[in-house]
Amino acid sequence: MKLSVVYQPSLPASTSPYRLRDEEGRELEWVNVFLDAQRLRQLSPRSLRAYAYDLLDFARWLEPRHQPLADMTESTLVDYVRHQLEQHPKPTPQTVNHRLGVVRCCYRFHTGRDIPAGQVHFQRSYRTRSPLGYGRPRRAIALGLRLKQDRRVIVPLSAEEVAKFWQSFRTYRDLALVGLMLLDGLRSCEALALQQEDLQLADGQMRVLGKGNRKRLVPLPPEILEVLDNYLRLERPLINSPALFVSLKGRHRGQPMTAAGLRSLFRHHRLRSQVRQANPHRCRHYAQFRTMPSRACGGTRTPHEYGARVMPAVASTRHSLRSC
Repeated sequence: MKLSVVYQPSLPASTSPYRLRDEEGRELEWVNVFLDAQRLRQLSPRSLRAYAYDLLDFARWLEPRHQPLADMTESTLVDYVRHQLEQHPKPTPQTVNHRLGVVRCCYRFHTGRDIPAGQVHFQRSYRTRSPLGYGRPRRAIALGLRLKQDRRVIVPLSAEEVAKFWQSFRTYRDLALVGLMLLDGLRSCEALALQQEDLQLADGQMRVLGKGNRKRLVPLPPEILEVLDNYLRLERPLINSPALFVSLKGRHRGQPMTAAGLRSLFRHHRLRSQVRQANPHRCRHYAQFRTMPSRACGGTRTPHEYGARVMPAVASTRHSLRSC
């Protein structure tokens, strides 16, 4: 059986647009019913897509075994993990753990209970604290297989790299996009999802829709306020699109900027500036890095210390834009 994920945006709002089907167009009912339930919970489209592809990998392994979902045990998951680790290329521990979590949720949704132990017993210990943050950490036991994950350390860009990368931009739109990531710590998807109505230029702030559809107010630095104002007055096409950042030229002029377009923008300016490590995620972490305690000097890295080194590049870029 050849299974695949099909995207159907025309389906009703209460139905997941991501469906698992075989080569004859028949749906895999136990997967799609679970995805529809997550749609009813108002999960984001990105979460539904991730769940669909995680269950696609599991279903491709489970269906040839002709084993009902209700008969699963932890021993079944052990065999599934062995299957994944024998693949080339081998998935990361984060990917394997995410797939196991989705499979456990799907099993609990259909049966109303956790997956039984079977012939193997896995347990791991971890420490928890009070929800209010007081008291000593307590040791807790969690059951179920989970792979050990290496803790990732994001190395942010230096002030010199930021200044060099910033100088390579020549439009107010691109400066505003990168500036929101650098100075306000916005994720790339949050910046692309901004609407014109989210801007409150008179108050020097904007609304941002973050993870879990949670909204927050973010202050706008004076430099970003000026760049945004110039983008809206001088560059943005006069269209009715509610999206803040749109394409400026080509056959997609006036359409909302996409994630693929943002990746292409960063690729171009990485080559132009020769800052090979520049990407949206590192730009976001630069905003947090500016206020981290400095172990070398025993003090605190303040935004003003880094601003004194980066803002000359902002000023020179602003001057070059005005002279165009």
